Amino acid sequence: MKNKKVFITGGAGFIANIMIEKLVADNDIVVYDNFHRDTISGTPFANHPKVKIIKGDVLDQVHMSQSMAGADVVIHAAGIAGIDTVIKNPVNTMTVNMIGTANMLQAAHENKVPDKVIDFSTSEIFGSMAYRSAETDNTVAGSAGEARWTYAVSKLAGEHLAHAYHSQYGLPTVTVRPFNVYGPGQTGEGAIQIFIKRALKNEDIFINGDGNQIRAWCFVDDFVDCIMRTLDNDAAVGESFNIGNARAITTILGLADAVCRVLNSKSKIVFKPALSADIELRIPSVEKAKNLLGFKAKVDLEEGIIRTAAWIKDNM
Repeated sequence: MKNKKVFITGGAGFIANIMIEKLVADNDIVVYDNFHRDTISGTPFANHPKVKIIKGDVLDQVHMSQSMAGADVVIHAAGIAGIDTVIKNPVNTMTVNMIGTANMLQAAHENKVPDKVIDFSTSEIFGSMAYRSAETDNTVAGSAGEARWTYAVSKLAGEHLAHAYHSQYGLPTVTVRPFNVYGPGQTGEGAIQIFIKRALKNEDIFINGDGNQIRAWCFVDDFVDCIMRTLDNDAAVGESFNIGNARAITTILGLADAVCRVLNSKSKIVFKPALSADIELRIPSVEKAKNLLGFKAKVDLEEGIIRTAAWIKDNM
């Protein structure tokens, strides 16, 4: 993709920085973010001539629409995430993720964004038991009143709205569902980077619950590679895609053990009570992304841990 204006909400975030790195040589980038989390300051993109940074909130629809003017592509990466944050702030989670996405879609519609509007959903829409879940499988809302599910419900609402804007107005939307993305530059919550930081200091690693929860872990470079493929392929319009690595599978306890082994850490693993309802099994089917986009994850878990730890060592 070349000579496009790309508008990225949550553009100061972890995944957005990798996308900017891939896009900035040939395109103009507009970063739109409230800087609640900031991984762009201190990088070459903070003062890059082809990157314009606008401090703004996705809840301010007028400002976002004005800031989006002239965009060829919109990537909506802004949102509330992280289990601790979601449980502590369920109202804010629902508000930002639902209304923020609605504001983004309306702004894209008003600005007649011509190429792509990429909306970030979540793998959590499949509920607590998701084994090789395909894009057409039933989604599970979870029990009402359980704070854990406010995140999934808010993201699923945004996904439905993205499809509605496509079917009703012809907006070129694409929905992506990340499955446990991690890697260099990650801030805030996220099991792998938390485990690595503690392992590097030989500090206790805490696991909530029994540690038998199973996850498939996707290195950020693989995730962004699939995003790039959706931008380059018009067949992606109107579709949803699971993006993950169905080979990099382990339990949470297995992940902690792997981190300690790979980093030669003396950390002890300590079990704590579960925080809330949990995801017991989450493994995607990625056949659709493979068949339609030619996507295949390349980075295995051990390599991903090593590369993430190297970045953390340099930036801790």
